[in-house]
Amino acid sequence: MADDFEFSTPSFDRMKNVEAKGLNPGLIVLLVIGSIVLAFLIGNYALYVYAQKTLPPKKKKPVSKKKMKRERLKQGVSAPGE
Repeated sequence: MADDFEFSTPSFDRMKNVEAKGLNPGLIVLLVIGSIVLAFLIGNYALYVYAQKTLPPKKKKPVSKKKMKRERLKQGVSAPGE
């Protein structure tokens, strides 16, 4: 009966000598996520460059009359009507 529960050492030796075949699953996940992030960044850069070339420049805000008057007074030119 004691012979039934003995562990055979050759099976443990065989488990130690088993070589990993193929790629590690963790490495595959890392490569897939890395490639998705890289594709996202390259796509964003390409869209940014395209937008810079094709879109017209941004319009400036109109300067208020109050600010115009203030600038003229700083320069020493009196505002018309004063």
